[in-house]
Amino acid sequence: MRSVFVSHSLIKPEKVEERAYQISIARSCLQRPTLVVLPTGIGKTMIAVLAMADVLKRQKGKILFLAPTKPLVEQHAQTLRDVLLVEEPAVFTGEMAPHERRESWSRYSIIVSTPQVIVNDLISGEMDLNGVSLLVFDEAHRAVGDYAYVFIGEKFANKGLVLGMTASPGSDPQKVMEVCANLGIQAVEIRSEDDPDVAPYLHDIDERWLRVDVPPEVKKLAELLRAILNDAIDALRNYGVLPRGKPASVRSILEAQQLIQAKLHASAQKDPRLFQAQATVAMAMKANHALTMAETQGVGALLSYIERLEDDSTKSGQRLLADPRIGEVRRIASKLDFEHPKVSRVVAVVEDELHSNPKAKIIVFTHYREISEMVTAELQKVVGVKALRFVGQATKGKDKGMKQKDQVERLQRFRDGEFNVLVATSVAEEGLDIPATDLVIFYEPVPSEIRTIQRRGRTGRSRA
Repeated sequence: MRSVFVSHSLIKPEKVEERAYQISIARSCLQRPTLVVLPTGIGKTMIAVLAMADVLKRQKGKILFLAPTKPLVEQHAQTLRDVLLVEEPAVFTGEMAPHERRESWSRYSIIVSTPQVIVNDLISGEMDLNGVSLLVFDEAHRAVGDYAYVFIGEKFANKGLVLGMTASPGSDPQKVMEVCANLGIQAVEIRSEDDPDVAPYLHDIDERWLRVDVPPEVKKLAELLRAILNDAIDALRNYGVLPRGKPASVRSILEAQQLIQAKLHASAQKDPRLFQAQATVAMAMKANHALTMAETQGVGALLSYIERLEDDSTKSGQRLLADPRIGEVRRIASKLDFEHPKVSRVVAVVEDELHSNPKAKIIVFTHYREISEMVTAELQKVVGVKALRFVGQATKGKDKGMKQKDQVERLQRFRDGEFNVLVATSVAEEGLDIPATDLVIFYEPVPSEIRTIQRRGRTGRSRA
């Protein structure tokens, strides 16, 4: 079927495919502050482009386009350069000096920025939002708690149009209402995979669960760590901050922590048992993390975590290290010289995909940075696999973060086919346009429906 393109005086010819749902939603966004909820990969950004073009044509004023990460900011800025027949947008990040931002703010009509930069400039008085006609919040589900979007939404209240965009508002209606309240949203435009005007643009995604048996040696480590965790949970029940008869989970331990803090806050005379309970909660969380490392990440990751506890001066960290069962865990683990069986499964899955489709692009998502480094190293040993690591900007211990320039460059090299496997942490989950990815591997399931939707949305964007 021949594509029909949008005809608009401020949009380059044959750049934006004409899709009825995008045009309809963009028109709605021009009437009142709107939250757009759309499945990943079917063009939320183009809805923003259509709305921006109409705002620029009809009225004066600035457009401020916010995105949570620097790679996303650069991506959106490039899209606007490619599509709009207007001056190039200004790009604001923390690497730009405040006086340069002030100068650009006065000169440019479109600014694409990370939100924290805008917060800083609003607080310092370098800018105000009075001249902004349209404010776009990408990944709008972040507008809760003390995230920068909340402050900006409050400062922009009743000043102009708001367009919030997300593929994953969350399953909790209260949270969705909180996002809308924080951004001054008055209307919500939702389309699902089942809507007839959206369905033709979606592509099938085949999901498979691969179950991996934990080796007996690792099960022994897990038993020792689980015994430490169970003792801590029993102690919390004896302190009266964790209900008896109810299975303990990370959530229930965190609820116990909140209860302890509430009791400490409410009581003038501090019960010493509450402080003991507080330390036990912290120890339970550390024991649970060690158990997670053993079962889902492998012996190397577990030993690295225990080594990091050596530098932990907290009472909970020292109590955990002093437990003789941790000594036994270290003794057994130090004699094991194999990695988690998931590593070889990932390698096998990548090999199979590239064997059947030599031009395939693959993303492997890992939760932990050290695991991303290890998986990348293992994949680089395989003939035909050109693996590239992609992490965030923060430096964690000896692991240096990636500069924004390096992130943008690596994504481009992956898009161009110079590398066929991207091993990424959560920084690549949100919004990044990595077209025609054939396979996405989750090295571990993630406990957040938002992150799962975002990871899943890195594939099936342009074909099944």
